[in-house]
Amino acid sequence: MLNENAVKLAPMNYDPQRPKAENPLKIEDLSLRDGHQSLFATRGRTEDMIPVAELMDEVGFWAMEVWGGATFDTMHRFLNEDPWQRLRTLKKYIRKTPFSMLLRGQNLVGYRNYADDVAKVFVERAAVNGVDVFRTFDALNDYRNFEIVVPAIKAAGKHFQGCICYSLTEPRMGGDVYTIDYYVGKAKELEAMGADSICIKDMAGLIAPYDAYQLVRALKQAVKPPIHLHSHFTSGMSPLSMLKAIEAGVDIIDTVLAPYAYRTSHAALEPFVMALLGTNRDTGFDIRLLARINDILEKEVMPKYRHLLDDTKMSIIDINVLLHQTPGGMLSNLVNQLKQMDALDRIDDVFRELPRVRKDLGQIPLVTPTSQIVGVQTVNNVLFDTPEERYRMITDQVKDLCYGLYGRTAAPINPEVQKKALKGYPRGETPITVRAASVLEPELEKAKEATRGIAKDIDDVLIYALYPVTGLRFLKWKYGLETPPEETRPITLEEVRRQEELVAKAKKGLLVEKPQKPAPAPGPNLRKFNVFVDGEAFEVGVDPLDAVFPIQTIRHMAAAPAPAPSPAPAVQPASASIPAPAPAPAPAAPAPKPAPAAAPAAEAEGAPLKAPMPGMVVRYLKQVGDAVQEGETVVVLEAMKMENALPAPKSGTVRSIAFNSGDSVKKGDVLALIG
Repeated sequence: MLNENAVKLAPMNYDPQRPKAENPLKIEDLSLRDGHQSLFATRGRTEDMIPVAELMDEVGFWAMEVWGGATFDTMHRFLNEDPWQRLRTLKKYIRKTPFSMLLRGQNLVGYRNYADDVAKVFVERAAVNGVDVFRTFDALNDYRNFEIVVPAIKAAGKHFQGCICYSLTEPRMGGDVYTIDYYVGKAKELEAMGADSICIKDMAGLIAPYDAYQLVRALKQAVKPPIHLHSHFTSGMSPLSMLKAIEAGVDIIDTVLAPYAYRTSHAALEPFVMALLGTNRDTGFDIRLLARINDILEKEVMPKYRHLLDDTKMSIIDINVLLHQTPGGMLSNLVNQLKQMDALDRIDDVFRELPRVRKDLGQIPLVTPTSQIVGVQTVNNVLFDTPEERYRMITDQVKDLCYGLYGRTAAPINPEVQKKALKGYPRGETPITVRAASVLEPELEKAKEATRGIAKDIDDVLIYALYPVTGLRFLKWKYGLETPPEETRPITLEEVRRQEELVAKAKKGLLVEKPQKPAPAPGPNLRKFNVFVDGEAFEVGVDPLDAVFPIQTIRHMAAAPAPAPSPAPAVQPASASIPAPAPAPAPAAPAPKPAPAAAPAAEAEGAPLKAPMPGMVVRYLKQVGDAVQEGETVVVLEAMKMENALPAPKSGTVRSIAFNSGDSVKKGDVLALIG
């Protein structure tokens, strides 16, 4: 027997003007935000959304997610695009479909809780610039972090969608934390806050089909707002889970257009359109219109991003996510970080350590920013811990979490880890229990002062307030005060085609074309040598053209600097024979670029403070000439969006610093010298 919400079959009708279903399933499209965030690191550009924008507006989506999440960060940091302008531009092409954004509660679109004044104004400006639906979540499901943003959403007359971050402590729903009662309780909290809809946010693709059915049924019976299911494809279960959720009466699901689908992204829309055709949950969408949109994307847009896709795996699913629960985007970041540190062979150690770190930190759900907090700390533990000591390098964000600056964790934090993290913590060593942002000082006026003379409006000020280092750099790019680096320039289809031609030549062995001139016969002076490249030995012949060199000389010519030509006499004696013309003096070599003050060669001047990992210098807490005690923080280094306070290796005086705020550094770079 089908329950009252189950899918009911009706006569098949492929006509796009088919009658409306009794209870049509609503769809939110994530292609222009979470789709490209999941597949190619949020590098989608506004110019590549415009070709399909008007057609997507005709589909009939409940909403289109086009902003929030990592887009704000990536646009200003890597693409040299103003995040606010994307909203305004897309609104010119998409006039009928509401715009949705992903708002991280008091984290907004960053990785920490911001002060109340910044949070309130950010929501107000997002609404003015074009956001209609605020999908709002807190990484800890601590809804005290909604107390500022929700009233601002309501005051703007916009839709407040409250999220419950879905997580597990067992392979299936249950255990001692994440149970049906837990989720129902959270849904009732959201309903009491005035949620216009409630979203089950399954960021890692963990929800199993029958758990989805059970959970949706329970929420439909417990609360009145529509229920929305968001589930990534990573584990391969999301299409199955969504179908069961549809049978249970879910009101809205998230999908992406087929070119943006699967892998760590989301289920494709098109199979649902066809699967529900002629049922009481028929979406009413025109599959032929979707095919037109997909054709444009495949030919004009996706080729520009193909190089960013992970093609190292044959499988489009990752069952390991069921073990480590790390969302796909965070997993790719972890892999990239290990590659940069020449430690990719430790990935299995990271997978084993991650559940331990998560449990130590209060069994928190893994979603931005907690996925980064747990993931980066896990990498630190694997690479820097010793058998005698765990948590040797604790990120600033873990310290903030242990203090309570992110909110209340689902389970208690390991007291030993908490005590170690808070030792010497600037705000105090006793954790807070109040709403996290209530202990933060206002930030907006300071941001206005810091951007005076550069920022043109409040939107510019907010870019800086959220991202002081990279935000200020972007504002300088935006207003012509600095030249954006070449890597921020968009790639064109012509460049893509040229690259594809080169790849095709390389595969055929034609990348380096042989000269047409025939090779001369070897001369009597031919010498053979072994050349070693990446562990492989090649035998080559060397035939000097003008002279016979001793073998030892040939072997060392590359290593020895060429002798400078002897200066010719100013005046030649009249009786002197005319010698052969002397070689022209070599042009003067360009002046070498000054080495950083703390270059490795200068290590004799003091103890070097080296970057333990690749990252970006956030700020120096000490300047040249400052006295410093061993263990005292000298510089803050950002790696994978998390900050690491790097301590002085010895007591003394800062003799030199080598980089500026915003500079990228490699593992092993000397950041400062302490003498």
